[in-house]
Amino acid sequence: MKQLQLIWAHPRADSLTAKVAQAITEELQQRGWQVAELDLYRTGFDPVLQPVDEPDWADPDKAYSSEVMRLASDLAGKDAAFIVFPIWWFSTPAIVKGYIDRVWNHGIFYGSGRRLPFDSVRWIALAGESEASFTKRGLDKSMTHLLNVGIAGFCGAKDSQVHILYDTLGEQATDLPAHHAALLVQARRMAAEWAEAQPGA
Repeated sequence: MKQLQLIWAHPRADSLTAKVAQAITEELQQRGWQVAELDLYRTGFDPVLQPVDEPDWADPDKAYSSEVMRLASDLAGKDAAFIVFPIWWFSTPAIVKGYIDRVWNHGIFYGSGRRLPFDSVRWIALAGESEASFTKRGLDKSMTHLLNVGIAGFCGAKDSQVHILYDTLGEQATDLPAHHAALLVQARRMAAEWAEAQPGA
């Protein structure tokens, strides 16, 4: 059975972000994927990089904290990673950035020929504002380039894509529950299309 790591972050367990993560998980499980979930908030992940987890550029074999080594080992054997988060200040929440800083670390997933154990990464980002408002500033392009090239690509992933679910606040929606339901359908469709495109699907 193919395995996928799903990482998500939101301070509220009943948030739309949580529902998107659950919808994606259910869709992939229905298609035969084994999904390992990492809820960064509920697991108490600390995004602050302490000296023990600071990269030693001269030592790619540095032993990091037990938490970092455990979370890094969780990615072993996975065929892909999905990362689900709300967009805050046109980027990831600090807890997601901290996960990347600490776990996708030098000598583990980049540097000295090291890389992620999979090629496929999907970033599912929830934007409160409309697509027109977000894209007119070019913020979609800057965020996409950072995540696909500056992070996933830098760590060796050859197939990284960003999917943005827009207008999650639904300020112009006349029926907010229906609007959110449509966003969940969109998330499921994205996951389904990704799964169908995988080798052996």
